[in-house]
Amino acid sequence: MFNLCLNVDHFATLRNARGVKEPNPLTAALQAEIAGASGIVAHLRTDRRHINEQDVKTIKDAISTKLNLEMSTDEEIMQIALEVKPAIATLVPEKPTEVTTEGGLDVLSHKEHIKQCVHRLKDKSINVSLFIEPDKKQIDAALEVGADIIEINTGKYALSKNSNELEDYLEQIADATDYALDNDLVVAAGHSINYDNIRELCRVVDISEYNIGHAIVARSTFVGISAAIKEMLDLLIKYKTFYVAE
Repeated sequence: MFNLCLNVDHFATLRNARGVKEPNPLTAALQAEIAGASGIVAHLRTDRRHINEQDVKTIKDAISTKLNLEMSTDEEIMQIALEVKPAIATLVPEKPTEVTTEGGLDVLSHKEHIKQCVHRLKDKSINVSLFIEPDKKQIDAALEVGADIIEINTGKYALSKNSNELEDYLEQIADATDYALDNDLVVAAGHSINYDNIRELCRVVDISEYNIGHAIVARSTFVGISAAIKEMLDLLIKYKTFYVAE
């Protein structure tokens, strides 16, 4: 079994480029659910470059699946999360100058602060995910702070320059997945996953959730949201079934 969750940030990016109301990320979220998405992801950044507070509240209230709120540990963002109470809060690193998230959260170096944030979120019955590199030390730190889920950063895998690099990164992801599962963590994957590189990633059959944004948003500009979601779901079913059967 697996879940495909759509990150709707870039529908908001397009909306904000003209300062208008369309495309509404809520509309995208609802269409994605109808097409088979298991959840909606939205990143409320401190600079509000795409998703804003009203988007988060509206999506949370309207969808019938689950909202995964990506967020930093900034206190203002923490307060919004504690008020909105998404199903999942995914803690991610955040830099003002980055185009997109550049790497995994360094839980090991900021353990006490992250632990406090995790406990505050869990006190509101919010499941907590940590977006981290496929590294056993970071997984151990995630366990220490009380995380429920890890989301493995697949960025390096997705941007591999050759087959040797791809195999190395895939092995890291596979080892990290096994280690996390052995320690009762749920494993998700996200960052730069697209319709091409999803095939080899499915070799790590025990990843249970895929959080995908840009590739599906881009594809939807040509075929529509429903078709873009269904195409990715079909690929996941095809490749995961193939590798499970091996």
